[in-house]
Amino acid sequence: MSHTFHIPVLGLAYSVDTPVKVARYGISSVVSIVDDILIERMRQFYTEKRKETFVPINPKEIDFRSKRITAYLNLIKKIVDEQFENLKKQSFDDGTDLNRYFKLLPDTSPLKSKYQQMLSKQDRVVVAALQQELLNEMEKGEIQVNIMAKVDRMNPDTNGEQLSDSLSALKGFAESNINSAVVLSAGMNPRLYGYLENFADFLPDQSGKFKKSVILKVSDFRSALIQAKFLAKKGIWVSEFRIESGLNCGGHAFATEGYLLGPILEEFKLKKQEMINELYEMYGKAILEKGIELNQAPKMKISVQGGIGTAHENNFLMEHYQLDATGWGSPFLLVPEATNVDEETLELLAKACKDDFYISSSSPLGIPFNNFSKSTSEIQRLERIAKGRPGSPCVKKYLSTNTEFTELPICTASREYQNLKIKQLKSEGLEPGAFQTKFDEITEKICLCEGLAAPAYLKNGILKPKEIRAVAICPGPNIAYFSGKFSLDEMVSHIYGKLNLLNDNDRPNLFVNELNLYVEYLKKDINKHLQDMSDKKAKYVSKFKEQLQVGIDYYKQLVPKITNQTEVYRKKMLNELKEIEEQLLQLNPVVNQEI
Repeated sequence: MSHTFHIPVLGLAYSVDTPVKVARYGISSVVSIVDDILIERMRQFYTEKRKETFVPINPKEIDFRSKRITAYLNLIKKIVDEQFENLKKQSFDDGTDLNRYFKLLPDTSPLKSKYQQMLSKQDRVVVAALQQELLNEMEKGEIQVNIMAKVDRMNPDTNGEQLSDSLSALKGFAESNINSAVVLSAGMNPRLYGYLENFADFLPDQSGKFKKSVILKVSDFRSALIQAKFLAKKGIWVSEFRIESGLNCGGHAFATEGYLLGPILEEFKLKKQEMINELYEMYGKAILEKGIELNQAPKMKISVQGGIGTAHENNFLMEHYQLDATGWGSPFLLVPEATNVDEETLELLAKACKDDFYISSSSPLGIPFNNFSKSTSEIQRLERIAKGRPGSPCVKKYLSTNTEFTELPICTASREYQNLKIKQLKSEGLEPGAFQTKFDEITEKICLCEGLAAPAYLKNGILKPKEIRAVAICPGPNIAYFSGKFSLDEMVSHIYGKLNLLNDNDRPNLFVNELNLYVEYLKKDINKHLQDMSDKKAKYVSKFKEQLQVGIDYYKQLVPKITNQTEVYRKKMLNELKEIEEQLLQLNPVVNQEI
């Protein structure tokens, strides 16, 4: 692996073609393959850009959705392969992409050391030999794909059966010629996980290597092990657990019951080998039935993402928790070279402050969602309410899951649903304050299908007439500490500690940031249920608080071990932990009163 970080999936459109922009430099990134309409239009864009004939895959074709995904991924791979081969044909002179490839590498990379050695030599024969070795050892970044298990609308299959969105996406990836990984996120979907068995590329060769591998994005050890066991019994190996902060991340926020990132990483570190042994026992039996025998467990990586902001944090995580990689997502939204952010949104993000980012109830999936208050999608939502026309036209219907008023599922962000729900609300005869609260809850939902796809159309000049220009964007709160627009070189240099891109805002340690987010989340949850705190809810709150206290105690013991920071930094972190602990203690009277 050339780099020690990857770029996680960013919405629908933001990283849909990121591999075309960064893979030739050895940087891995993740593409969302949920939206086949977006994918088909991006395939047309790149095909025509290459002056080739675009042959559309019609929605009336059998299995059109998976075919679109396969065709797009094959095209992306073809482009990246060509870019990489062209790069390797260049000279090692300053200013070439080949030279840039090596300059971007971390100083800890053996390949970077060999490159520096080559630059220091004078003998032409020696230099030529080293250059050839460098060319032979170069690696492309991986083109990984993401499937969000919760997005699982049912669709007719080729034989008139039912093939859901997640299954057709998996089929599209499995039938592509990409040798890479699928990142499965948003919890276990037994139907999707079982479907993996249908594709031989997920089985190992005799050396334990895979053409296509599985990465699970997880937020705690227990659920990770449950999911991995389910897969192991079916002969599917988890090649990487990608641990993500529950709240200090972008997109949907899957709040754990107070389980914090540090203790979670510690558990993975301590139990990794035990977990591998347990999984391999199940896995070995399952693949033996498929005619494959392995002498040892395949490799398993552990990585982390969500809220990392400095090279010191990055290095501490890698070394202390013995990780294989880290993920840097939201900061890359400020890197036009790497992601699709339209100019208007980019300007807004570059100047945004901490208060502009918040965890909302905007997602039709009913999962907390990181939102940006100044986004054009949020402005459009408020304008529609002001005009007496709340909700969005529903075209793609990927998130149509509600059957409260209709036989066929509709989306809670749709104009149809919100009109029906508001009509019901008016009939309840509520007091003005209670009515407004319920009204705001209904109308907070936004159209993610259109809003998260629009930036790719806007940036690449392929927005169609009358198409909505409003953009939804869901950065993690950590982006507030980055102000401006950056080059790829600058952001990579920041990650590796050669440059500091943080603004002047006083940024706490990533563990403290996440802890603050959890305390605020708990406060809001308590306030929301003050009038109807059930025994079940009170127990949930109590357990949540206990886990946060466990995390605080853990961090107090961890602080002295953060030796790559100053004593001033460590004292500040301890003081912040004590302040948060006091806030947590002050919640006691409220909870006890309601219990």
